[in-house]
Amino acid sequence: SLSCRLYCEEEKDPKRRSCQTVLAEALDVVVRSFAPILPHLAEEVFQHLPYKKDSEGVFRTGWINASSAWKKPGIEEAIEGACALRDSFLGSISGKNALEYEVVVVIEPGLLFELMEALQAEETSSVSQLNEIMTASQTTLLSEMPKETPADAHVVEGTFLINLEGGDICEESSYKVIALPLAKAKCPRCRRYTSDSASAPCPRCLKVLAGKGSG
Repeated sequence: SLSCRLYCEEEKDPKRRSCQTVLAEALDVVVRSFAPILPHLAEEVFQHLPYKKDSEGVFRTGWINASSAWKKPGIEEAIEGACALRDSFLGSISGKNALEYEVVVVIEPGLLFELMEALQAEETSSVSQLNEIMTASQTTLLSEMPKETPADAHVVEGTFLINLEGGDICEESSYKVIALPLAKAKCPRCRRYTSDSASAPCPRCLKVLAGKGSG
């Protein structure tokens, strides 16, 4: 989530900095979009931006000019696929706190699995882009079902259709989403259930705090 990236990561961590970059780009686009209708408000927002501006005013740099770097091939499909997995997960826990669960995502080998790997390189992570989208405390990505599934697990099956390169590449992938209640304590800093004790930060937060102390 945005809040976890902004407030829990180290100040110069790439995940935190990339989040700030996206927010800055989004604000720039929104301000330029309503500038012709609300010029005074747009100018006031522009003048109060906390980072360096390219010109003296919002009207001196032209219309919206989004960089082509934002059009990364496959990223839209990856996010849509992850959101479909998240919807299956949230639907399986019936309004309960998603952070109280670990999600195990099982996807047959293919395009969908490769796209999810781009969002989570490790098999299990509490800080990956995929886990942030899932809104769980921890996400595990597998290509086959685990040998054992606890009795209290919630299992949902689904399919997702991927269209790449304007429909030239089309593939439907099957997946299973397993929601597992976590036995660990809630971290007092990031509020994920990844701590060994309710009075102590989780390993990720301890590492961040140690870095702040040494800096």
